[in-house]
Amino acid sequence: MLDVRDRQLIEIVQLGLPVSPRPYAEIGSTLSMSEDEVIERLIRLKQNGLIKRMGVIVKHHQLGYRANAMIVWNVPDNLVKQLGGHISQFAFVTLCYQRPRQAEWPYNLYCMIHGKDRATVLMQLDQLNEFCGLAGFDREILFSRRCFKQRGAIYQRATGTLLTHG
Repeated sequence: MLDVRDRQLIEIVQLGLPVSPRPYAEIGSTLSMSEDEVIERLIRLKQNGLIKRMGVIVKHHQLGYRANAMIVWNVPDNLVKQLGGHISQFAFVTLCYQRPRQAEWPYNLYCMIHGKDRATVLMQLDQLNEFCGLAGFDREILFSRRCFKQRGAIYQRATGTLLTHG
């Protein structure tokens, strides 16, 4: 059951964590809670399914990473886990995951590379191809053309419960 303090905490957290060495202490100070209490409440809210996940949204474009590419491959299903494990070991890969193939989109292995320029991203892709043995698989390279607004989940009150929209 949510109490008033949980609701206050959720309302603040949905706005994003402060950029601070101790963001939970800073939030706690705003709500007259200790850092430990903030963390304990967030853990409980997550365990109870009221918060699905907490993650970082990095605004790559603002950091100078202007050549952002999603690379997709069509690999045999029995190799996805192995190849994905290899791909995700590279520091320049920010996301790597599997999606089911679609009728008109045969790709099942996805990774994201954020680079300062296209040449760097393409060089990094060459490294993936060489070290992970990906050269023989069909692929597409999808460079971003524009940035979309990134934000976390928004929680709103409805008949005494919290609904997530994200």
